[in-house]
Amino acid sequence: MNTISAENSIAAAVVDAIQAGDLETLQRLLTTHPDLATCTIAAGDPNGSQRTLLHIVTDWPGHYPNGAQTVKVLVAAGSDVNARFVGAHRETPLHWAASCDDVAVLDALLDAGADIDAAGAVIGGGPPLADATAFKQWRAAHRLVERGARITLADAATLGLMDRVRAMVDAVPAPPQDVLDGAFWSACHGGQRDAAQYLLDRGADVNWWAPWEPMTPLDAAEEGEYGELVAWLKARGATSAAEGRR
Repeated sequence: MNTISAENSIAAAVVDAIQAGDLETLQRLLTTHPDLATCTIAAGDPNGSQRTLLHIVTDWPGHYPNGAQTVKVLVAAGSDVNARFVGAHRETPLHWAASCDDVAVLDALLDAGADIDAAGAVIGGGPPLADATAFKQWRAAHRLVERGARITLADAATLGLMDRVRAMVDAVPAPPQDVLDGAFWSACHGGQRDAAQYLLDRGADVNWWAPWEPMTPLDAAEEGEYGELVAWLKARGATSAAEGRR
């Protein structure tokens, strides 16, 4: 796989074509430069970041014109649907599509063979679903579940998938306390009152602090502006991280 600078005229042209949804120009560039489909483009930053053309299709904010068709053109030309970003993390294009709620491109990547459970997310090194739920990209999250992504108890609680929450909590052996607490926090992050109630009734800590950021379940619910859930939590003794420091 060859690497070209973002300042290279060919790199600039292919990025412009992808982001404009200009399939004709993209196809011409790929035909004229056969190695382009498998190249990485170096950002020139201190981290030595490099992204593939499929990462460009899925880069924030996503939803570029003809995104799904662009994926098909690139894959047909030889782009690796499971290629990794080079830099501070190792996300695949599917991670990026999930992070910007681009369901059409997400589907196109999966149809082309993307690994739905690939590790490497910025969120705990997890799969694309971890990025989708953390960044509240709900359409992408539910689509990943529909397409067969493995889900954790925290994922199920975040998305309010009560059948799965009940099955996982009532399994033998029961989930460890920290997993139960994390799922409760996640339910509040997702605004899922029923899931939060179920988990609290089974021993979750109403004031558990998330190890990834200094937020309690109440903080997560307030950040999401879930008013009814906030009131429900406060009625059950929930406090914020700021109150916990006093």
